[in-house]
Amino acid sequence: MLTIRLSRRGARKQPHYRVVVIEKERARNGRPVEVVGTYNPRTNPASVDLKRDRIEYWVSKGAQMSDRVSKLMSKPAPASAGSAA
Repeated sequence: MLTIRLSRRGARKQPHYRVVVIEKERARNGRPVEVVGTYNPRTNPASVDLKRDRIEYWVSKGAQMSDRVSKLMSKPAPASAGSAA
């Protein structure tokens, strides 16, 4: 079974995360099937960069999102800088 969850990166006390599609039984930082985004909680506000189309694709194939990833997905996507009128 596949799951979409966070994989920790960064130095001690300086975490940032990759959002990965990975087998449920693998270790937290194990080899992922695909990296579908990043999350940095240390910026103000926290920076979130998700490939929403790829996440929706994997969910349609049966992947389960973790609680944290589903919260990140529920936040609205930031408007691109070019669309401001």
